[in-house]
Amino acid sequence: MSKLWGGRFTKETNKLVEEFTASISFDKKLVEEDIEGSLAHAKMLGECGIIPMEDVEKIVGGLHEIREMAKNNEIEFLIEDEDIHMNIEKKLIELIGPVGGKLHTGRSRNDQVATDMHLYLRTKTNELIGLVENVQEAIVEKANEHIDTLIPGYTHLQRAQPVSFAHHLMAYFWMFERDKERLKDSLKRVNWMPLGSGALAGTTFPINREMTAGLLGFETIYPNSMDAVSDRDFILEFLSIGSIIITHISRLSEELIIWSSQEFRFVELDDSFCTGSSIMPQKKNPDVPELLRGKTGRVYGNLIGLLTVLKGLPLAYNKDLQEDKEGMFDTVETLEGSLKLLAPMIETMKVNGEVMRQALNEDFSNATDIADYLAAKGMPFREAHEVIGKIVLYCIQNNKYLLELTMDEYRSFSELFHGDIYKILTPEHVAGARNSYGGTAPDQVQKQIQLAKTLLA
Repeated sequence: MSKLWGGRFTKETNKLVEEFTASISFDKKLVEEDIEGSLAHAKMLGECGIIPMEDVEKIVGGLHEIREMAKNNEIEFLIEDEDIHMNIEKKLIELIGPVGGKLHTGRSRNDQVATDMHLYLRTKTNELIGLVENVQEAIVEKANEHIDTLIPGYTHLQRAQPVSFAHHLMAYFWMFERDKERLKDSLKRVNWMPLGSGALAGTTFPINREMTAGLLGFETIYPNSMDAVSDRDFILEFLSIGSIIITHISRLSEELIIWSSQEFRFVELDDSFCTGSSIMPQKKNPDVPELLRGKTGRVYGNLIGLLTVLKGLPLAYNKDLQEDKEGMFDTVETLEGSLKLLAPMIETMKVNGEVMRQALNEDFSNATDIADYLAAKGMPFREAHEVIGKIVLYCIQNNKYLLELTMDEYRSFSELFHGDIYKILTPEHVAGARNSYGGTAPDQVQKQIQLAKTLLA
């Protein structure tokens, strides 16, 4: 038999089965993690006297050689060797002889692959935290330039109240801050070590799991071997967090798409992040934010896919768990690509403040302030709300906006109106009056940005 596990078999694996069950086409991404885990395992075997130290030296030397070969793309990974673990072990035996077969003492592919994925996801989670911070920095920088730039704020995609453009952007900073905190918190679960759990029941060899954990930088060791080899919660958690991150990316992308349309013209995306039409030469299409918005489907799908794989699995390891990797790899790559594009797109975006300000002259987003004005003068708010509703209806019927009404027109609705109403209704005053903590007044926005800078620092 050509297989390293083929001792009890009398037939070679059917080629179709071989192709169908092999994972090397995608788990070769784990080559670095697999070698890292094997190096720690080999050193532990030697220190515990399970294999001779001279064998450990040969194994370690061979693994380092394989690592260099992999970095230089000098290894041909073979489907008939199934996965990254068997490909590396077979290559090790080719390089150093039968002693390479001692590396697998005291472990199984079940705890080996789980360890690889913990190592991989730990590295990628830390990298993604940095990429999220890059987006946050771009948001803060752009927001800092536009504290006094006003934009219509929306609810139900209807103009609601004037807000600082910086305030609007900073809402996304805090979304990404929570994403970053989720990623950081997930590391507590990612940093559990399965190695040493064997196939499902542990091992008869006197291994030292604490030593291996120390060599690999794990903070916690799985206390239950069956849980260790079958647990994919840490991947589920990552995919869940990834789905939330891509949701936030998609929401911001949607706004950039709307804002850059001819109907809005609030922002203009840099040419380097847009494309043209093959037939309409005037077009400038926001393809990048559209694709960022579209990527949500695949990330959500990866989460649902793994949830479905896991929902009916009995303990412990099952081949179904091979389906855990491609979705994880795809989500990592999708998030990396999305975040790397989002930061410079925000940095290079042109903000059309005058267009935004003009929009505020042509709406009723200052209406709430009339109700507040009347309430402050003693009119019950619910009554004031009815009065301003009638005023807005009057404006619509007479093709006017609130700042265009005469004092006589205002006083026809209530004797409480005086000349100060015109100052109160300016967009700058409307936004500036919201000076409560977390509000859109310039002082509050500056405090918010300073807090964000402190967190980033």
